[in-house]
Amino acid sequence: MLMKRTHSRAMRLAERLALAFLLLAGTAGLVSSGAETPALHGTVERIKVHGKSLEGNLEGDSADRDVSVYLPPSYKSHPHDRYPVVYLLHGYTDNDDNWFGAKHMFVDAPAAIDKAISAGAAREMIVVMPNAYTAYMGSMYSNSVTTGDWESFIARDLVAYMDAHYRTIPHRMSRGLAGHSMGGYGTIRLGMKFPDVFSSIYVLSACCLEPSLSVESPALVNAEGIRSAADLAKADFGTRAMVASAAAWSPDPKNAPLFFDLPWLGGKLQPRVAQKWDANAPLAMLDQYVPNLKKLHAIAGDVGTKDGLMASNQELDRSLTKYGIAHTFETYDGTHVSGIQDRLEKKVLPFFSTNLTFGPAHHPVKGKTR
Repeated sequence: MLMKRTHSRAMRLAERLALAFLLLAGTAGLVSSGAETPALHGTVERIKVHGKSLEGNLEGDSADRDVSVYLPPSYKSHPHDRYPVVYLLHGYTDNDDNWFGAKHMFVDAPAAIDKAISAGAAREMIVVMPNAYTAYMGSMYSNSVTTGDWESFIARDLVAYMDAHYRTIPHRMSRGLAGHSMGGYGTIRLGMKFPDVFSSIYVLSACCLEPSLSVESPALVNAEGIRSAADLAKADFGTRAMVASAAAWSPDPKNAPLFFDLPWLGGKLQPRVAQKWDANAPLAMLDQYVPNLKKLHAIAGDVGTKDGLMASNQELDRSLTKYGIAHTFETYDGTHVSGIQDRLEKKVLPFFSTNLTFGPAHHPVKGKTR
């Protein structure tokens, strides 16, 4: 009898222990599922977009441009939903594959977007980056017979293609524009000119805001010796940048073989050419576009405190403030390229999530879309 009671108590104890372990396991599972945010992953497509605006450019660049398109996690599983679009512009000598492909020179854009969405810091959106790497290593996102009309390619050709082939929300309030370095320059330039296309802009470490040609730089001296693509390939970064700037801002269809004029030639300033460069500096242009800038729904910008471009970006902030143009601007601990992925994740995408129009998501889908 004693053995039977002992066995019975042991069985009950084992049952209680088993139940306790089950409860602990269930609780642990609940805690784990609550603490871990499931990772969400979008997909990237690299497509070709024909730019009528780029046809016939004197550099000889193809009018068919590579374009990287990030589609948010729910894009394929929710075929009736439409999404806002952020157009993202890369810097000089850079390209879209370095941001969205396998290279990731200093930014892994899909990882940054995925992380922002997974953490709830950003809403789902489409992100688009065109390849603006040209024969002279960068378009400056300007309008030139030598380089091509990159303003119209971005604001007209590319936007029209995306609206026709993807499930976008085809309205300015659902379109944002952002860019880094040369792309930051392109962002403020296009933002000033096309408030009917983009509603919100974010300028990251913009270059070329206030070109100063009062002193002949070594890069401009070296640019005089560039006569071919082979010469350009051997040149330093500064010389390359001068060549691309000349092609974008002082084109000359009669000046073969490179079809541009330089603001300094033979040690002498060429005033009329220099004036063309000044006319393309956003800090000189801004006064003419105040009404357009005030039409934008939201403007933001930032720059690293160790970036040589900090002073000119701060001057852009002051100019916007002077005209009462609503915007936000901040500096952070970083160089020209450090921390850009972090800024994209924690600042740029949340900014557009707050300021773009996301709904209603269900719109009639017309025509052929991906």
